[in-house]
Amino acid sequence: MKETSNRPAREVSAEQEILSYWFPPGIHEADAETYREQWLRWFAGGPEVEQEITDRFGEVLEQARRGELDSWAETPRGRLALIIVLDQFSRSVYKDTPLAYAQDPAALRLAQEGIEAGMDRGMEVAERLFFMMPLGHAEGPDHLERIDLAVRGAEEQVYLAPAHLKPLYEFSLGQARAHRDVIARFGRHAHRNAILGRAYTPEELEYLKNEILVHMRRP
Repeated sequence: MKETSNRPAREVSAEQEILSYWFPPGIHEADAETYREQWLRWFAGGPEVEQEITDRFGEVLEQARRGELDSWAETPRGRLALIIVLDQFSRSVYKDTPLAYAQDPAALRLAQEGIEAGMDRGMEVAERLFFMMPLGHAEGPDHLERIDLAVRGAEEQVYLAPAHLKPLYEFSLGQARAHRDVIARFGRHAHRNAILGRAYTPEELEYLKNEILVHMRRP
């Protein structure tokens, strides 16, 4: 008779759960159409995705905001999970409120220190994409310099991406360059002004009225 074990199955860590949710199993080897569907989920989301993130990871986000998960940053994948929580999940859980952007400085610090330490090297192209995302998201006096680094990273992503995924990463490079243009013109993400209670400049109003916002573009 086959013996059975009474030992509990190995628990999945919170970091692993976040990464498995954000990067579903098999996504890095997926065909172009499956990958594009995940891409739209990442960047277009929608109310259903936002609610799912809120329900599953809202408390994790609160822990991260309180600094209770800082130890995750000690490993490359733990740091990636923490960046995703602070940089991406905040935008779903706190959509259309100032809190959506309040975690950007913390996410930026994690990304910058991790990149300087080479912690993003060896990751999949999609993982590196999100590891670097805070460089362009976080506003501040060095924003243009940081987004220049993000553009160079996006250029490298195109080179590293498999042939069937290069069109998506070429689109991502175009997005990085377009964000760079916005920051060069205004020094900030003008579409956030109303949410953050900032006054618009005439140039920003003209841009918002007549141009498609970069983050609203789709491949």
